[in-house]
Order: sequence, then structure tokens, then C-alpha cells
Amino acid sequence: MIEGITAEHLLADKGYDSDAIVEQAQQQGMQAQIPPRKNRKEPRSYDKRLYKLRHLVENAFLNLKRWRGIAARYAKNAASFLAAVQIRCLALWLNVS
Repeated sequence: MIEGITAEHLLADKGYDSDAIVEQAQQQGMQAQIPPRKNRKEPRSYDKRLYKLRHLVENAFLNLKRWRGIAARYAKNAASFLAAVQIRCLALWLNVS
């Protein structure tokens, strides 16, 4: 799942709270920032401040999907699709800033 990816932290929701995923992240040098499930006998600690940044990424994908050209993949090739995503991200950034 996360093989070949390099990062400092792995941000994921409770659905990904498994010992196997956390162990794999640690083997790759990542710190797992995953809130523990309710039924976990020994709750793991995580950085709540850093985990909240995951919300920004979720909202970015939500806004990208709202743009019909990206959601429906009207672009015929990868370069055109990437250009459309970059234009939409730029438009989002200009509205926020």
C-alpha cells in the first residue's frame, strides 16, 4: 500500500488503524498519525495538531471533484488532465489567499 513512498508522516483516518499499516510506515521511516479505533486495547498516541491538517487535503480533493472537467476526465491525455488540475488548484489558491 505505501511501499515506495517516502514521507515524514502518514496521515490517515481510523479506518487505517491497524498494526500492519503502522508497522510498515515505521519501517519506511514514517511516523503514523492515525487516531486509534475505539476498540483498541492499548490506544496509540498521535499528533492531533498534525492530524487536523489532513482536513485541508480532503477539502482540496473535494474542490477538485466539484469541477466537472476534472471529475468527468474530459481531458484525453495525461498532460491535459494535469494542466486542468493545476489550473483548478491555482484558481482555488487565488480565492483563498
